[in-house]
Parts: sequence; C-alpha cells; structure tokens
Amino acid sequence: MFYEIRAKTHVRVPPVMLKEDINTAVLNRLNETFEGYINLDVGFTVLETEFKMITFLPEMQEVVVGKITDITNFGAFISIGPVDGMIHVSQTMDDFISFSKTKVLSGKESKKSLKVGDKCRARIIAVSYKDITSPKIGLTMRQPSLGNIKWTSEIKAKKESKESKKSKE
Repeated sequence: MFYEIRAKTHVRVPPVMLKEDINTAVLNRLNETFEGYINLDVGFTVLETEFKMITFLPEMQEVVVGKITDITNFGAFISIGPVDGMIHVSQTMDDFISFSKTKVLSGKESKKSLKVGDKCRARIIAVSYKDITSPKIGLTMRQPSLGNIKWTSEIKAKKESKESKKSKE
C-alpha cells in the first residue's frame, strides 16, 4: 500500500550550500539523504524541517496490479512499484502449467498463458523482511478476478455475449 507520511528530521546543510536559496538547499540535502535508502544518522543538526515522502508498505491480502518482469520454471516475477513480487508456478492458475524456453507459462486445459510484459492482478499472501535489503513478497493469482488482465477481459466479453444472446431470444 502506498502512503504519504509526514516526517520531521534534522538536516545538515553545508555552509557552501547556503549561497543557494535555503529551501532549495534543504530540499537537495533531503533528497541526498532519503532518496533510495534509509539513513538513521543524518549528521550535525543545522535546521529542522518537515517534509513528505511516499512509501510502499505491502499488506497481507492486498490486491496489487503490476507487469511481469521475468518468468522462470518455478514461477513469475511481477513489478509492483518499487519491488518485485514472486508468484510460484502453483499460484499462477488452476491448471497443469508448462514452462517453455521462450519464458511462457501455459495452462494445459485452460490455454491461458503468461509472458513477460503481461499486466496482471495478484493478491499478496506473504511478506518477509528477513533480509531488509531484499524483502520477499509472495503473490497468488488463483482466485476469481486475479491473473492476467486479458483473462478477466475475455471472461467479461464472453459473459456479455451470452447475456446479449439471451436478451435477443
């Protein structure tokens, strides 16, 4: 889940940067300090300021949308913002799954397929911060309305076609 957070911290602005507009200098230092990593030791306090930052906190059972970035024989990886989640092959669809050398997962009976670049909807079923530099997010697509966005569009089109035929009768 993405959140906007108000934070308060101390930022050290080197004297050489005080030639700039103070707001620009502080913003530049905040970006250097907080963009891309977390640093608990920010140095000498010169100025106190408030700022906003956008964060992503994956929550259990949350439905996320992303693009498949890689497919392996054991599953697929989906980009869900600043991190990739992993869908084990057994969680991709209710079918016998085959993996091709062209990095495509295919359902034997359903004829559904997943390939790199497909936009998908998945549910978060596991979150691990055991290694804080590489958190693990487990996903599933084995529930109604989850999976490749094309699948749900095809189901909707079939349903509308059946309803149209019924109304004509």
